[in-house]
Amino acid sequence: MTRYLGAAAVAAVLMAGSAQAVTNNQVVNGSFENGLANWTIGGTNGQAAFPPAAIFYGAAQPYPNGAFGEAIPQDNSANPSPDAVGNRAAYFVSDLASGQSLTQSIFLNPGRYQFGFSAYAPANGFANAGEARFSATILGNTIANYMVSSGPVQTWQHFFGETVITTAGFYDVSFVFDTALVPAKDVVIDRVYVAGVPEPGSWAMLIAGFGLIGAASRRRRGALTVAA
Repeated sequence: MTRYLGAAAVAAVLMAGSAQAVTNNQVVNGSFENGLANWTIGGTNGQAAFPPAAIFYGAAQPYPNGAFGEAIPQDNSANPSPDAVGNRAAYFVSDLASGQSLTQSIFLNPGRYQFGFSAYAPANGFANAGEARFSATILGNTIANYMVSSGPVQTWQHFFGETVITTAGFYDVSFVFDTALVPAKDVVIDRVYVAGVPEPGSWAMLIAGFGLIGAASRRRRGALTVAA
């Protein structure tokens, strides 16, 4: 019985691994561990010295390594990104930004996808008089569009959505930042993801695998009882 239980466990692990494989992050460098590589900066930056930057967590350092002396904590939101929390995040900070953006175009095959990201408002920027508007559009779905002053400060938030892609092609992941006064509020983002959602058949296989484990475990307990 122990041998059978082991075989069932292996089967379940393999099925779980297959399900995990389809949930790989389709966004390259979605956690900004490689700086802003694979991302395109767009829009107008009225302060040429302050484009978006990939700052370091816990770094009470000046821009561009930190948020002007404020140490930003790691993302602790309920973000289910396949990417682990790393050491860096992207920082929007320009005080005179018009449609300043970070965009990445990704190729997707037909299927169901979940997408999202995390956002954080540093306290030093939140205290500034100038307002900032931040928006996020992923695969054609706007999942964030708000004035920074309306949200929480020093709190990581997770924004997410889900959609079905019917036509293979390139789809955009885009973040836009607008300000109009010096000094203005700012935003930190991290763990951007677009991940495939397993189809019902995949979930059925996974559940069946766990069912085999449960049945084998019950048989083993029964065999031990008889032996006793």
